[in-house]
Order: sequence, then structure tokens, then C-alpha cells
Amino acid sequence: MTFQPDKPFNDLPLLPPDRTVWETMAVYKQLTIARAALAELKGRAPVIPNPLMLINTLVLQEAKDSSSIENIFTSSDKMYRAFSASTIEPDPQTKEVVRYRQALWEAWQKVKTGGFTLELIEDIYRTIKEEEDGIRDREVFVGTRVKVFYTPPCCKKVITSKLSNWLKFAKADDGIDPLIKLAILHYQFEAIHPFTDGNGRTGRVLNVLYISLMNLLDEPILYLSKYINDNKSDYYKLLREVTEKNNFEEWILYILKAITETAVFTLYKVNAINELFHRTLENVRTQLPSIYSYELIEILFHQPYCKIAFLVDAGVASRNTAGKYLSELEDIGILAMEKSGTESLYLNKELFKILSES
Repeated sequence: MTFQPDKPFNDLPLLPPDRTVWETMAVYKQLTIARAALAELKGRAPVIPNPLMLINTLVLQEAKDSSSIENIFTSSDKMYRAFSASTIEPDPQTKEVVRYRQALWEAWQKVKTGGFTLELIEDIYRTIKEEEDGIRDREVFVGTRVKVFYTPPCCKKVITSKLSNWLKFAKADDGIDPLIKLAILHYQFEAIHPFTDGNGRTGRVLNVLYISLMNLLDEPILYLSKYINDNKSDYYKLLREVTEKNNFEEWILYILKAITETAVFTLYKVNAINELFHRTLENVRTQLPSIYSYELIEILFHQPYCKIAFLVDAGVASRNTAGKYLSELEDIGILAMEKSGTESLYLNKELFKILSES
């Protein structure tokens, strides 16, 4: 293997790496901890009655954090407004974040029946970037204007061959634990760097899909990008160390710790949302019995912002009645009405607070 930062790394080794470079007691100890955290999250997530609630709330937050790793910033409020409002055009940064959520959601529908494919990977990239191209056929580099840290393989024929090997490894029944395999797959995908842009976000969508595809979670809800954001310098340092020193052990430990901490964090979110949901049910049943229904409260938790059309489309109420329901919920302090252009949005204040906590 020869590696020069300013030359395309066409000698990037194929998968799998030699087990001796990562099979250590430290890795297996951390693996046990990560698996336990994921198992607890998987067992607890079904307490939320509608899985779409998790997709629409936790995944949007994942989208925000994943995009901010690439220096694409938006606020939680702008993000949730963009997902709910129809009369105001979101700014370009918010659009990119919402497209990440769309890419994850669409890929999740496909991967459940078709598994990982090259077409799926390209579709994720195209949705995130809103582009029509696919695997690049030109040289790119990773670095600054004054220093090149890494030049990934080039060009399309080489990249396609590397991705074919990636897919073969992802699907192989080789006895490697899925969480260890996830760490290896994530490194390799970022090292292949198949697209001109959006590789990090595409790779992080693949991470979440893989965990769910391996039945470690029932829904793609792991909030993994938060840990990477909080430990960004280590993330890039350890990626480079795998390339330069074959240091898979430290890289795998990093990803296992990321899984552990974000599983615990996501579990906190799930429990907090569940507690708020049931408290809201009881509040409305007690204070507004004439409008109470389980279906109404469920809609309030699909995402932080609600509007009349959501209730009408769900068959909960007519347009006039839906407006009355939302106004009464505002009167007792559950919702707060805000204008978005000509449209009225109703913010679930406590849900927004839970989701915005870092």
C-alpha cells in the first residue's frame, strides 16, 4: 500500500481489513457496552405510539447535526418551520437539511426490501445535493487551500470497483459484529469519497440505515451525528490515521463510543417525548374534554409545528373545527400560534424544547 496525500489513493485496500489490527479486548469491551445501549433503545422506542413521530422529529434533528458537520448551519426553528410551512421559501441551508431528512426517509423505504445497492447510494447523494450526477469521474482532494490531507481514488471505474467491494462486505455473512462492520464501512466509504460533494452526509445516512437493516433498531432513529459534531477533530484525525497508519482499533473504538453515547441520548429523548405525550393527553382530556381525541394529540407530536391542514388531512376535523381545536389548545398553553407568511403555525412548545436540547 502506498499513500501520498496529493496523489489519488487508488491503492486503498479492499475490505475486509486484517482482523489482527482491530480484534482487541478494548474493542470487544466497548462493543458490549454499545450493544447494551442499543438494545435498551430498541426495547423502549415502541412506547411512542406512532413511529412517524420519531422519524419526523429525531431524524430532522439528525439531519441538522449531520449537515452542520459540513458547515451547513440552520436553526431548529427554521428547520421545523420548513417541514411544516408551505407559504414561505426556506433559505438554502435549511433546504439542504430538509433534503437530508428526505434522503433518509426515502432510502429507508427502499432498503427494507432491496438492501444496499449502488443505485440506492447514488439516490441518497442526489436527493441530499439536489443534483443529477452520480459517481464522480474527476479528481478531488480533501484539505485546505494551502495543504492537501487526502486525495481519494480516481476515477469512475476505480471508484465503482471499490464500491462493489464495499457492498459485498456490507452484505457478507462473515461473523463480524454489525457494529464493528459499521465502523469499517463508514471509514471505507469516506475514503472512497465517491461523489464531488455530500460524501459525509451520504455516509452518515448509510450508517443509520445499516444499524436498522441489521435489526439493531426497528426505525432509523439513532442520533449519531451529534457525537461526531461534539468530537469533530477526533473524527477527522482518526479517519486520517486509518489511512496513514492502518489504525483501525482507535477508529472502531470511536464509532462504538459514538453509538453508545448517542443511543443513551436518543433514549432520553424518547422517554421525554413519551412522558410529554401522555401528560398532554391527560391535560387535554381534563381541560378540553369536548375536543379530546387520541388522534388529535398524536398529530401534535408528528413534529413541533402543527397546522389546520394536518388535522383536516388526517380526518380528525373539518377546516373550521380544526382551527377551533388549535385555538383552544393555544388557550391552555400547549400550543403557541406563530405566523409564517399568510399561514398560521402552532408550535408544540414543550416538544420543541425537548428536541432542541443538546
